[in-house]
Amino acid sequence: MPRSIWTGAISFGLINIPVSLVSSKEPMEIRFHLLDKRDQSRIGYKSYNKTTGQEVERDEVVKAYEYSKNQFVIVTDEDFEAANPKATQSIDIEDFVELDDIPITYYEKPYYLIPQKGGEKGYELLRRVMEEMKMVAVGRIVLHKKQRLVAIMPDSDVLLLEVLRFQHEIASPRDVRPELPGRTHQNISKREVEMAQKLVEGMATKWQPERYKDTYRDDILKMVERKIKTGHAVAGRAPQPGRPNSNVSDLMPLLRKSLEARAKKGRTHARSSQTRDAHAAH
Repeated sequence: MPRSIWTGAISFGLINIPVSLVSSKEPMEIRFHLLDKRDQSRIGYKSYNKTTGQEVERDEVVKAYEYSKNQFVIVTDEDFEAANPKATQSIDIEDFVELDDIPITYYEKPYYLIPQKGGEKGYELLRRVMEEMKMVAVGRIVLHKKQRLVAIMPDSDVLLLEVLRFQHEIASPRDVRPELPGRTHQNISKREVEMAQKLVEGMATKWQPERYKDTYRDDILKMVERKIKTGHAVAGRAPQPGRPNSNVSDLMPLLRKSLEARAKKGRTHARSSQTRDAHAAH
């Protein structure tokens, strides 16, 4: 089972249903690494302090809100939870609507809701009622420190949570294409409509998701296999800990040490000169 990314409860009237949220996506995408084409070394990314240029470890990085020019308020994970504890721990169902009432442009990303111990009966009750009434629940969840609008709907024997976009996040068709003409201005003949309908009828079939494969992914993998067989594979160079790099986060300490060494050498040279002058005077 995929790892749970959120644990809380669905608040349904006076019913509290403990659930966890898991991804509905299978990890099938092809992952590519970045290499330096000159020597096939892996490319890495570092966080660095923009004032000193020095590298900053992940556990030293904090979130901050800039409330005025260069003035920040640091916000911790505890602050996010304390801002509204209930919102971070529950999905409050606000309304029930018909599935067809939600335009497709509102849908963003699906997850599965899995019942936790003690929540099985309430979970099944909610799933069965929505299935029989052909309704979906609309509520909100705080996910990744951001409140999201969600729709909960039955999907076979489980509940599917679909993250929705808020209305203000959706561009109007006229924002995308201001010159979009009205339907009444289209010069389409009745014969053209009839022929298009026949074409659609000839292609109409039952929804069979297994018929649709990611053929481009397969083509990419075949291309990779061909390059391996034809001798185009390269051996990546393993990173060497402690080896100096040429990025800004490593240059600052090196420059500082160089200046300190030069200053120390200058002081030593000055003392040696004073000693020689003293001996010469005697």
